[in-house]
Amino acid sequence: MFRRVYLDNSATTPVDPRGRRGHAAIFEESFGNASSIHFFGQEARAAVDKADIRSLLLLNARPNEIVFTSGGTEANNLAIRGLVEANGKIR
Repeated sequence: MFRRVYLDNSATTPVDPRGRRGHAAIFEESFGNASSIHFFGQEARAAVDKADIRSLLLLNARPNEIVFTSGGTEANNLAIRGLVEANGKIR
């Protein structure tokens, strides 16, 4: 019998059950656009801000030490730009 192995973790990865349980309420209750000024958006923004604070506390980091991105491409571009700027190649 063959056992299947998933090797495409750079695209997606299984969600840890603890994380899934922790996010279930957010997915069901705070579904607004966090950039909007209406009630649903502000409720979602509060949930995002709370998650950001919890992440900072977990990592023992200050807000200026962590940048949250929307995905891998944005994170990669930010990292490359940071390296280039740190080496004085662009200003």
